[in-house]
Amino acid sequence: SRVRSKVEHVFAVVKRLWGFNKARYRGLAKNATRAFVCLGLANIYLARRFLNE
Repeated sequence: SRVRSKVEHVFAVVKRLWGFNKARYRGLAKNATRAFVCLGLANIYLARRFLNE
């Protein structure tokens, strides 16, 4: 359950901050690129407390 919590938290951040609840049809490449960018930004957002030290 601990691993699932870590994974689900990242997706919650992506959905809450960047509105990635539903993927509109823009083409597979554009949706994949947007998802990768959102997940990368979520990693930076979640690591901000470690980056400030």
